[in-house]
Amino acid sequence: MRLSPLRRTSLQRVTFPLLVLLSVTMILLGKADQVMLESLRIAVADAAAPVLEILSRPLSALADLATRARRLVSVYQDNDRLAEENERLIGWQHAALKLASENSQLRELLKLTPEPAATYLTARVVANSGGAYVRSVMVYAGSENGVARGQAAVTGDGLVGRVSEVGSRAARVLLVTDLNSRVPVIVEGSQQRALLAGDNSERPYLRYLDTGAAIRIGDRIVTSGQGGVFPPGLPVGVVASLDGGAPRVEPYVELSRVGYLRIVYYGLAEALPKPVPIVPRGGRRGERSADGQQSQR
Repeated sequence: MRLSPLRRTSLQRVTFPLLVLLSVTMILLGKADQVMLESLRIAVADAAAPVLEILSRPLSALADLATRARRLVSVYQDNDRLAEENERLIGWQHAALKLASENSQLRELLKLTPEPAATYLTARVVANSGGAYVRSVMVYAGSENGVARGQAAVTGDGLVGRVSEVGSRAARVLLVTDLNSRVPVIVEGSQQRALLAGDNSERPYLRYLDTGAAIRIGDRIVTSGQGGVFPPGLPVGVVASLDGGAPRVEPYVELSRVGYLRIVYYGLAEALPKPVPIVPRGGRRGERSADGQQSQR
């Protein structure tokens, strides 16, 4: 049914005011009956809560059942995995026991002297004499605490140096970067033996490498045990550069930020030469006896 233009215009004129009036009425009712509507919502929620709780029980039970099923499957999988790991560990245990027995028999055959157990103490760094000519630190521990010349100074990261001077309550540690530091080492990548020499720079360098030695950046450097001062296997650093033919080593330990040192006694400090006794000025030089004592003429 088609409306005439006159009726359509009349209907539009009537519809718009009616919609505006209806909107205003709803706004007024909402403002006036807000308390009533809120009370109605609360009442509906209170009435629906028990029903919703009853309806949710089967869903919660199904969810718990699914969770238990997943946990049961996971337990079975973990059990199978642990059984396989247990079998592998039992195999390694048998191999370790066999090797331990063979090692014990070989030690008895060779009459091998067991290595002494390492002892250590921890000391705080109280002074850092880093400069243009010296690379050493002073620790607050001395002969009264069992510190002796030649003992190794390490941290959890690796080798720092060795004890060079000892007093009754303090000791000086010569760092691996010092000009006078020489540490026999091994390049683990190529098993090349070398001498780690300091030159007062941040990175010591490797000396006496074999000609054509395959040294690569990143190779790990550890002590070799030669010379009788350091035991083998102490971590020192990594090869950082190959410029100039003398590989430079980046120490594992940030030597400028060391706060505590572990002074370790491996029973090897006796290999160091004894310090030469100082003759006082004006004193008479005597003949040195076999035990190092001077006899006065």
